[in-house]
Amino acid sequence: MISSSAYGSNTWELLVIVDHQCEEEQKEFTLRVTGDLHIGGVMLKLVEQIKVSQDWSDYALWWEQKKCWLLKTHWTLDKCGVQADAKLLFTTQHKMLRLRLPNMKTVRLKVSFSSVVFKAVSDICKILNIRRSEELSLLKQSEDTLRKKKKKDKNSKEVVTEDILNLCNSPTSSGLSASPGLYSKTMTPTYDPISGTPASSTITWFSDSPLTEQNCSILAFSHPNCSPEALAEMYQPRTLADKAKLNAGWLDSSRSLMEQGILEDDQLLLRFKYYTFFDLNPKYDAVRINQIYEQARWAILLEEIDCTEEEMLIFAALQYHVSKLSSSSETQDFTNESEVDEVEAALSNLEVTLEGGKSSNILDITDIPKLADYLRLVRPRRLSIKTIKPYWFVFKDTSISYFKNKESGQGEPIEKLNLKGCEVVPDVNVAAKKFGIKLLIPVAAGMNEVYLRCDNENQYARWMAASVLASKGKTMADSSYHPEVHKILSFLKMKNWTMSPQAASDPESIDMKPECFVSLRYTKKYKSKQLAARILEAHQNVSQMPLVEAKLRFIQAWQSLPEFGLSYYIVRFKGSKKEDVLGVSYNRLIRIDIATGDPITTWRFSTMKQWNVNWEIRQVGIEFDQNVSIAFTCLSADCKIIHEHIGGYIFLSTRSKDHNESLDEELFHKLTGGQE
Repeated sequence: MISSSAYGSNTWELLVIVDHQCEEEQKEFTLRVTGDLHIGGVMLKLVEQIKVSQDWSDYALWWEQKKCWLLKTHWTLDKCGVQADAKLLFTTQHKMLRLRLPNMKTVRLKVSFSSVVFKAVSDICKILNIRRSEELSLLKQSEDTLRKKKKKDKNSKEVVTEDILNLCNSPTSSGLSASPGLYSKTMTPTYDPISGTPASSTITWFSDSPLTEQNCSILAFSHPNCSPEALAEMYQPRTLADKAKLNAGWLDSSRSLMEQGILEDDQLLLRFKYYTFFDLNPKYDAVRINQIYEQARWAILLEEIDCTEEEMLIFAALQYHVSKLSSSSETQDFTNESEVDEVEAALSNLEVTLEGGKSSNILDITDIPKLADYLRLVRPRRLSIKTIKPYWFVFKDTSISYFKNKESGQGEPIEKLNLKGCEVVPDVNVAAKKFGIKLLIPVAAGMNEVYLRCDNENQYARWMAASVLASKGKTMADSSYHPEVHKILSFLKMKNWTMSPQAASDPESIDMKPECFVSLRYTKKYKSKQLAARILEAHQNVSQMPLVEAKLRFIQAWQSLPEFGLSYYIVRFKGSKKEDVLGVSYNRLIRIDIATGDPITTWRFSTMKQWNVNWEIRQVGIEFDQNVSIAFTCLSADCKIIHEHIGGYIFLSTRSKDHNESLDEELFHKLTGGQE
């Protein structure tokens, strides 16, 4: 009954449900409030009425109907728009979440369900000892993946219990973030740079982190490969449309987990979303390097990215080598200065800023190098007949010109090709001595295909490196040219192997299980003994590598694949009736024909002037230099996801080693939010 004094006053009843952790059932409480009572006052009244003595500091009010947190405690109920029909939930902000890491291990830890995902991922990465959290995000598993998993569970008679690493004592459990000093640049290395194992003397520094030495090794080491049967049960995208479905599940980084329908103890995937691996350092990044390696490994095994048979064998050999070193006890306790130098030298070649930082490259404008040599030009003709003719080619600045012969090189060229903004695709088979470069050059009608054939590895490495830089608008005067040549040559060297009798009779090959190291396509094509022999052939070139260098080489080889770093979305361009695929990369957008997989047009981020979203019709619009503008609607995912993907890459390009490791979160939300 309402008292006579309360009746007719401006007070009203507010229903609040308390999600008490100690009790199984939720309890309802009715509070009599006024519209000018602030949120903090509501919580105070509620706690007084509950009459339970405990720490309520992690609790906050969740408005179920509006799907939002009421975190601004100084705001009044009127300002928040809360009225008598509202149902509020008084619940903890930090809840348990299961995360499946790139290495397919599942960890269980407490995560903030009230912070935006960008901040939540940052806290998760601090717990897991992964630097550069801005490169990662959370992903919901696609329906196809879950459907295949349910089918597998239905068919399997044995109950498989998943091994979960429980990190529920994490510092975020009490609402605190992990120690800010965790990644201090001046600290003693926390990992052995060779083996990646934690240095026991520094593990005590992580007193506020749930990562023990054992847990560190689980995250920093590659563990036994899954069986071919388990691999066959996993979801494998077959088409570009299937690959586009994988990106539909990215969570919105500007909203909290609770706002996006994520419940306590749900499972999400933690994945590298942006392929700009900035400032990799084996001294501090054992976990990060291993997780990048694992994400690359699974992308190869599940054929999320295409590669040739020759490349697949290199990936298999490196996996076999990493697996051997990870399982042997020898890597646990030896350190050699010269090998540290080798790893860091390999890293300096690998370090992929991918235009992701302010370049410290020094350009010598007075003397830009040029290349001049005889190459063969391959022109596709009708009825698939190719004409191959030798010409004198000159590579200067960002253009290639070709002449009938060397003598006519001073005159007018037959054709001049501007490589700025083009796609450069390797066409190599080392065993067959084929060293080709495929250039897809943007023209008004689409893409002009040009094939160049080189005579040998050295010539190919120089021309390929120059083409890659020219596509980004850089010349051979750029300081990254020679490291790029070296990287290409080292990759070709790994591809060049011959079988030795010793390798064929290697006793370790008996227990190899080669099916664990290649995709299903090759296990169906070759017998187990044939695969083992070919993997051992390729292994000879990498058999002396330390563990971390082998992982870095694997990442490097992955980055050399033509499709590396492309995230696909199905879109419909304004004015077009048919669907296309849009590939989003670290430095460009590519319009791809959904039926053939051929690139139609490329737009570089460097020429982008502005981009926005029309939220009413869910259309993304982008303007480029020279009055080029495009607009499209996204069919395979929400337009916010693709807008954030583009804006995220722009944000990552602002990073610099000169800055400390704190991130400008406000700038990220400004670039990815789309002014919704």
